Amino acid sequence: MNRWIEIFIVSLKLGLTSFGGPVAHLGYFYEEYVKRRKWVDEKAYADLVALCQFLPGPASSQVGMGIGLVRGGVVGAIVSFIGFTLPSSILLILFAVLATEFDLKEAGFIHGLKLVAVAIVADAVLGMGTKLAVGPKRLFLMLLALAGVLLIAHPLAQVGVLLLAAVLGLFLFKDEPESGGGLNIRVPKWLSISALILFIVLLVVTPFLAANAAGNLQLTSIMYSAGALVFGGGHVVLPFLQQSLVPDFLTGDSFLAGYAAAQAVPGPLFTFATYLGTVVNGLMGGILATLAIFLPGFLLVLGVLPFWDRVRGNKQVGRMLIGVNAAVVGILLAALYDPIFTSSVKTGVDFLIAFGLFCLLRFYKQSPLRIVILGTVIGSIMGWF
Repeated sequence: MNRWIEIFIVSLKLGLTSFGGPVAHLGYFYEEYVKRRKWVDEKAYADLVALCQFLPGPASSQVGMGIGLVRGGVVGAIVSFIGFTLPSSILLILFAVLATEFDLKEAGFIHGLKLVAVAIVADAVLGMGTKLAVGPKRLFLMLLALAGVLLIAHPLAQVGVLLLAAVLGLFLFKDEPESGGGLNIRVPKWLSISALILFIVLLVVTPFLAANAAGNLQLTSIMYSAGALVFGGGHVVLPFLQQSLVPDFLTGDSFLAGYAAAQAVPGPLFTFATYLGTVVNGLMGGILATLAIFLPGFLLVLGVLPFWDRVRGNKQVGRMLIGVNAAVVGILLAALYDPIFTSSVKTGVDFLIAFGLFCLLRFYKQSPLRIVILGTVIGSIMGWF
């Protein structure tokens, strides 16, 4: 019990202070879990990060779950998830209530938040592209994914291009160096197999429910599919949710305002689902949406960990992962264009502001929180004139 309390307190502290997105979160985790508390060593941490980058879902949250699993078993993983996710979920519920109670559609700060979203996603595209889409082969896969997502207007289009990129990666990256290493985490095989079975069953069932159900059941089904089918973390889930929810469940302006607000809070970007669920179906919708979008990642961590050494050592899997990572950049670039840029930048002044915010974020190393505050202030001032 004391160990679970400790896990909750440490993860809650990280949930309150971890600004900057998934990559920054991994840095916070490294400082806290590896260097300070020594709950895992550097090799085990690196292997866990590699695993979670390969799996669909929120990578940084999955790393936190994995460390909680090492420290306190299945309950430790659950407690770690709650602590890291709770602060941003509460803040986004409050923002959603504010946006619902008052007509914020024409508010100047909403427009400012939409321009912030342009800057932040552009920074994510550039940062990921310089690491994952370098060289003619990776660039080709990035452009292929970009074309596929833009030309095929369907939530599952990105899944198709990722599978295609994985297959092509088998043939394009035969000479790439492979990395390996062990991950010393013990999970009962019966539990891992049960988690994988549940993951697959829900993955098969939820698309039918998303298409034919109503209310919270339909919303929960959409969120589970998003968490189960999206690679690349919080930014990449944006086009899936946008295509699934806008305009049937909420307006595009409300969607982008919530996405920008999610940048202002610490913790996982997947809690954007908390805001969406609250806007659509109130507090219960927010809670169910949060649990549904994180559940696939949790089941995959439990299901894959015991078999990770074997999978990680497979050269074919390594080549597929290279292709998938390059395609993720293309999917993110497509999201930057539509819906973010097309619905936010209407004038030359809008472009100037968005580009200025991007420069502050990228080249002047300002924190995302400062960018959000500045964008909100600029948008409010513009709304007065």
